[in-house]
Amino acid sequence: MLRKPVEAALFDMDGLLLNTEALYIEAMQAAATTLGREMTLDFCHSMVGLPGPECNLMIADLYGEGFNIEEFRGLYSGHLRQLMETGIPLKPGVVELLDFLAGRGLKLAVATSAGRKSAEHHLERAGLLSRFGALATRDDVERPKPHPSVYLEAARRLGVAPERCLAFEDSNIGLEAAHAAGTMAFMVPDLVAPLPESHGRCLQVVPDLHVVLKLLREHL
Repeated sequence: MLRKPVEAALFDMDGLLLNTEALYIEAMQAAATTLGREMTLDFCHSMVGLPGPECNLMIADLYGEGFNIEEFRGLYSGHLRQLMETGIPLKPGVVELLDFLAGRGLKLAVATSAGRKSAEHHLERAGLLSRFGALATRDDVERPKPHPSVYLEAARRLGVAPERCLAFEDSNIGLEAAHAAGTMAFMVPDLVAPLPESHGRCLQVVPDLHVVLKLLREHL
């Protein structure tokens, strides 16, 4: 299953390590409702995997001229803080998978479309930040996912060739980036189903991280 020896593992953050995508959507829909607007679930799903600034442009375009995107973002941030007051939930199987990979001597990094401040806050709050040797965010590259830059940067910071890295993604956009970077990727869908082409861009589409761990126990 694995094409080359594995030296590192690169992880997306939202929807893969952290069970945050549903929280983001709830906060966005609440902000829209406060402003007397509707934001459909399909529209929310179309933004999964994209960086925040690009999502802002999509939202502003959706509602048209005169829409105050800054007011929307303020309301969104307030709703999100409330939703995260009790903590940031992990996706099932995260701790077990990280323990296993670290036990095999692999270097670990995060490659996320989130900004650095948000990524560090969320990972620290979830108790994961110290587990990673490197963190690459949208602030560290010129082009966000689906461009491979953030994965290439994460691998560079670990000092490992991308083709010797596993990558883990929940979104089609993120998987496109991981594949273009030359990693050996798994897709673990969160809210959005894999596109037909996504199956050809990864080693396997799996239902959760527990299945990933089972597969890797057999091949690492």
